[in-house]
Amino acid sequence: MAITSSAATVTETSFLGVARSLGGKHWQARPVDDRLSLALSQRLGVPEVVGRVLNARGVSLEDAALFLEPTLKEMLPDPAVLKDMEVAAERLALAVMQDEQIAVFGDYDVDGATSSALLKRFLNALGARSVVYIPDRLKEGYGPNEAALLKLRDEGASVVVTVDCGTTSHEPLAAATAAGLDVIVVDHHAAEANLPTAVAVVNPNRLDDASGLGQLAAVGVTFLLVVAINRTLRKAGWYKTRPEPDLRQWLDLVALGTVCDVVPLNGVNRALVRQGLTVMAGRGNAGLAALADVAGIDEPPGSYHAGFILGPRINAGGRVGESDLGTRLLGSDDRQVATEIAAHLDELNRQRQDIEAKVLAEAFDMAEKEQQGRGAMVIVVGEGWHPGVVGIVASRLKERFDRPSLVIALDGDTGSGSGRSVPGIDLGAAIIAARQVGILTKGGGHPMAAGLTIERARIDELKSFLNERLVDAMDARPDIPGLNIDAGIKVGGVTLELAEVLEQVGPYGAGNPEPRFVITGASIAYADPVGRDQSHLKLTLTDDSGKRLNAIAFRAVESDMGQALLKHGGAPFHIAGKIRINTWQGRSSPQLIVDDAAAIW
Repeated sequence: MAITSSAATVTETSFLGVARSLGGKHWQARPVDDRLSLALSQRLGVPEVVGRVLNARGVSLEDAALFLEPTLKEMLPDPAVLKDMEVAAERLALAVMQDEQIAVFGDYDVDGATSSALLKRFLNALGARSVVYIPDRLKEGYGPNEAALLKLRDEGASVVVTVDCGTTSHEPLAAATAAGLDVIVVDHHAAEANLPTAVAVVNPNRLDDASGLGQLAAVGVTFLLVVAINRTLRKAGWYKTRPEPDLRQWLDLVALGTVCDVVPLNGVNRALVRQGLTVMAGRGNAGLAALADVAGIDEPPGSYHAGFILGPRINAGGRVGESDLGTRLLGSDDRQVATEIAAHLDELNRQRQDIEAKVLAEAFDMAEKEQQGRGAMVIVVGEGWHPGVVGIVASRLKERFDRPSLVIALDGDTGSGSGRSVPGIDLGAAIIAARQVGILTKGGGHPMAAGLTIERARIDELKSFLNERLVDAMDARPDIPGLNIDAGIKVGGVTLELAEVLEQVGPYGAGNPEPRFVITGASIAYADPVGRDQSHLKLTLTDDSGKRLNAIAFRAVESDMGQALLKHGGAPFHIAGKIRINTWQGRSSPQLIVDDAAAIW
C-alpha cells in the first residue's frame, strides 16, 4: 500500500512510504544499528524504542549510563582550558580582594540576562562591589558602546566584564581601555583573527582557543569564569575568614540561558541543563519562581518550559520593554519585587505577541509576493517594524521556507536586522564577512543566528552578497525537506511510562533532538480548533485497540495538514510528533505534540 499525501513518487527510503507528507516533508528513518539498539535497551532496562533513540544520537554502551544521568563531577571541564581564563580570573579575584567596583555589561536576551544575573549574584555573595548595565535595545543597540563604558568608569568602575557580547566591539573597547578601564570579554559568538583590545577575551570560539568548548552558551562560559574566580580566591586564602559560596545554587540560571540560546545540548551543556533544571524545580530563585507562577507552570520545569514559556517572557523586556527587566528579575531576592517584574514581563510578552503577529503577516506576504522562497535566502525589509521582534519573525520565515531568513526593520536611513539559519548553513560567518567588506555597520553571530546594523542604501548590496555566498550550500540541500523519524508506534504503545523514560533522555535541543515518532494508522476521534486565536488544533487519536491519545498541533489550523485533519471524514492517518507528559490539575498523561501527518490512501 503506497502512503502519501501528494502525487510525489514514493521512494524506498521513505519512512512508511511517505515521500511528501501533508506538511510537504519527506519522512526519513533515523539510521540505527538494530543490534546495538537492543543491547542499549537491555543494558539500561528501558523499552526497545528508547534504545533506538539513544543509538540514533550516537550513545554507546559505555557512555549510556552517564548519558541518562549526566553529572558535573564527571563532565565539567577545568576552566583553565579556555584561552585567557586564568588571566580573567586573576584580575577579577584581585578586584574583589581590593574592593574595586566591577561593572557587568550584558546583552538583553536570555543568555545575556542569565549571564549578567549569575555574575552579579556571585559577586554579591563575595561581598564585592558591582553594578550591572544592560544597553537599551532601541537607543544603544547590541553590545558595548563607548558612551556607556565611559559612564561606568565615571561612576567608579575600574573593571568591566562584558557577557554575551564584546568579541567584535573593537572601537568601544579600545576607547574604554584608553580611558583606563580594564575590560574582560566573556562571550561565545563567532570571532575573527583580530580580537578587541582587552585584558582578556574568554571565548571558546576565538580562533586560537583549543578548549573544544565552542558549544557553550555565554552563560556556560560565565559559569566557568565563576568557578575559576572562586578557585583563585580559595588559593589566595580569601575564604579562611568568610564562607565560600555554593556555586551549584545558580545552575538554574545556567540551564535557562543554555536552553534559550539553542546551543547543542550534549556534553557539558547536557550536564549543566540537567542539573540546572533540578535546581530550578527547587524554586530558590525568586524571579524564576514568580515567572513560573505568572506563566501557570504547575509541574517540575523541563527544557520545554525554559525555552518556550520562561524564555520568551524574559526576552520580552529587551524586545518591547525595558532591556534590563530580565536581569533585574533573575537577580532579585525580593519576592514582592520579583512578582511585580514577572507580571510586567508577562504583559510585555502579550504585547510582543501582538506586535509579532502584525509584522509576521506583513513579512510573509512580502516574501510570498517576491517569491523569495526560491532564492538562497529569504530577506524582507519593512518600514516601522519593531526591531524587537525581527528575530522571532526571521525564525518563522525560516520554518515556512526552509531557508536562512533575515528580517530588517528600517528607521530612517538605518536598518537593524536579525537572521535565523537552517542546519548546515553558517549565517553568522556570512554576516561577519559582510561587515568585513564594509556592507554592514555592525554584524555578528553564530551559525544559526545573527544580528546586524546597516545603512538603508546598502540593503540591495547585502541581498546580493548573502545570496551569492550561500547559493552553493543551499543548492546542495534536498528539494524536499526531510523529517527525521525515530520509530513508529501504535496509539496503545504511547504510555505515561514511555513518556517518563523519554524525559530521561532529555534535555532536548540542538545536538540532542527530541525524538519524533509516528503514530501509525491512527483514527481521529475528535478535532477542534483551540487557543486565543483558534489557531491550534486539539485532537484525540484512537486505533483498533480502543486506546486513546490526546494530541495538539500548534499553529496548524490554517495549514494543509490542519485542514486535512479537521475534515478527516473518518480516514486514518499516520501522525508524526513528539511524546511529552501533560500535567493538568495534578494528573499526568502522555500527549503527542503534532509535527506532521500523512493520509493513508
